[in-house]
Amino acid sequence: MMSQTAATMRTIRAPAPPQAGVNRVLLVMLPGATDLPEGFLRYGFVRALRERQLPVDAVLADAHMDYYLQRNIGERIAHDAIIRTRTRDHRQIWLMGISLGGMGALIYARDYPAAIDGMVLLAPFLGNRGTIAGIARGGGLNAWQPDAGKAQDDEQALLAWIKAYRYDDPASPSIHLGYGTSDRFAAASELLAQRLPAAHVTAMPGGHDWDTWTRLWEGLLDRGLFANCATAGAPQVHAGANS
Repeated sequence: MMSQTAATMRTIRAPAPPQAGVNRVLLVMLPGATDLPEGFLRYGFVRALRERQLPVDAVLADAHMDYYLQRNIGERIAHDAIIRTRTRDHRQIWLMGISLGGMGALIYARDYPAAIDGMVLLAPFLGNRGTIAGIARGGGLNAWQPDAGKAQDDEQALLAWIKAYRYDDPASPSIHLGYGTSDRFAAASELLAQRLPAAHVTAMPGGHDWDTWTRLWEGLLDRGLFANCATAGAPQVHAGANS
């Protein structure tokens, strides 16, 4: 019998209504550590896409803590949420992650850098608060140097990837960040914001809760997130993680 972590990740598909002659976006949504994918339905994340008539096929992934503990979250996203769902109609592939789901999205981008076009990270968890505070005190990610003795540590490896990220590199996925200014993980978002153009960062009053995340999501959509995806060139299928 397969263990829970080896089994296929549970997903909920929420495709957009058919639109003739329109390239579609595949969007994988990753919840936080204590949340279920149904939260994206309950709190209106999918409804917000439909109200704006965006050609975005959402896949809500049950990316629970076990996948992170087993260090196979990137592999499971690749095989269970993307490869099993994408089609030639999908012009772009994006991930959206909340809190721990934001870390999952970044891990996937690190493991499969050519496989996605962009990420939306809402209040992402990037490491324990002691580590983040130490980096901030030391002058931020530009001044921080990874600990060579912890090269295999997931937290160190992810922060090193963020440090090396260049938003103007066409080979890098686009990152859009949103967070509440009273969020308990705001310091991590502020570090990440240093690596992004100002237009890709949204901060508003709020904490680490669905109300804040919903307002951030709707604000990003209203500012044109995904608006250009439907007409930008011919549809394509990404090559990333096919094995």
